[in-house]
Amino acid sequence: MIGLVLFAIGLVLVIEGLVYALAPSLVEQLLEALRALPKGQRRTLGLAAMALGLVLIWLARLLGA
Repeated sequence: MIGLVLFAIGLVLVIEGLVYALAPSLVEQLLEALRALPKGQRRTLGLAAMALGLVLIWLARLLGA
């Protein structure tokens, strides 16, 4: 179980690192767009991202990962 958690955290770090390495200006634009959103919308976006992540984890476990 702990190995799976470490794997997941490592995968997130690799993907985020790629985004920052390949498109740093796009990340800055995204952060500016997020700052322009009201806090309620940012919270909703965060909850939606979390829900999507949980669904993806559930699907991965269902498929045998």
